[in-house]
Amino acid sequence: MHSPTLLIMASILMWIVTTVLAAMWYFNRRIPGPRIWALSYLSGFGLCVLFLSRDSLPEPGFVIASQTLSFLIAYLNLAGARAYIGRRPLPARYALAFALFLVALALYFTIEQPAPGVRFAASSVTTGILFLLSARTLAVGGIHDYPARYLFALASTGHGLFLLLRPLLFSPGSAGLFDANHVLAVSEFVLLESIVALILLALGALMLANEHSATELRRLAELDSLTSVFNRRAFMNLFAKALSQSQRSGQPVAVLLVDLDHFKSINDTLGHKGGDDALQHFVSTAAASLRNEDVIGRIGGEEFAILLAGTGLRDALATAERVRAAVEGSPLPVDDREAVGLTVSIGVGLSRRNATAESILERADKAMYEAKHKGRNRVEMLDSEEPFHRVACAA
Repeated sequence: MHSPTLLIMASILMWIVTTVLAAMWYFNRRIPGPRIWALSYLSGFGLCVLFLSRDSLPEPGFVIASQTLSFLIAYLNLAGARAYIGRRPLPARYALAFALFLVALALYFTIEQPAPGVRFAASSVTTGILFLLSARTLAVGGIHDYPARYLFALASTGHGLFLLLRPLLFSPGSAGLFDANHVLAVSEFVLLESIVALILLALGALMLANEHSATELRRLAELDSLTSVFNRRAFMNLFAKALSQSQRSGQPVAVLLVDLDHFKSINDTLGHKGGDDALQHFVSTAAASLRNEDVIGRIGGEEFAILLAGTGLRDALATAERVRAAVEGSPLPVDDREAVGLTVSIGVGLSRRNATAESILERADKAMYEAKHKGRNRVEMLDSEEPFHRVACAA
């Protein structure tokens, strides 16, 4: 039993939020989540309308519809959270099977063995767990970097816990599930909690969409559009931060400056698309030879830099040689013709006391040009990087 006034307010709210989320998805379909969340709120709108027309519906029909819509609200909320984070959708057959089980259980405790309390508790526990799972899904990435995720997760957690504890608010009495003296007050409290929770979830969803757009803009500003590695400005910022941390911790930092050999002839032979393919091929090949924490940046044209934090001379040279060998051993596939061999020249630069990112990169650049002058397809470093002897790796 719910207040008709509150139900009408909830219906209007659900419809407004559904419309806003649907419009957001329609005009920017690259944002994951709003379409599914719109369906969740549409289910909530349907549930409010269902309660408003309860007196005109047979009990079994009302039970089937209310259990289905309650499950959909929570399940679609979780599905939207997974879509936003980039996780694979939950198997639809499992959700369908569980929804049918929930409906069958509710019908059994409505027709065969009337027990509204059991039916109510089963629905509350199921939806409560789904909301808690939504919170767990979105609470990733750090609250300072992704505050909208944690607002959404907080609202989901609060609502999920309330749903789990909700059956305790109702004590079986002479009227069945509810105590007739308190049913209206408790029911209105439950409805008010749902309205507040869903308002917070809707606000969270809108903030998540804005967060996603801001993240996309930041990503576009930091990444090279062709190769999807960091552009020069972003790479140098990361390099400077790594160098600052290195000076505090005493851990070395190395940088590799890599240039594709004979790139002009590749462009002349294969065209600009072939040149673009060569750059992308290099990035994928080099990335496979690096650690997850190593950073690649496109410095300009066919020049790339690789940041190796916590790496000394020996490991830097070994990594450079590994990248060089990997590129040489991975010819560029070309349609309708023989694969084209690629090679790179690599210069190594190491961090030093009071050195800047620009000065280290400059030394690596000089070493790379020395590798070019010595015949290409080799790794070089300057004499000043190693006080005792010169180290060079050649193919």
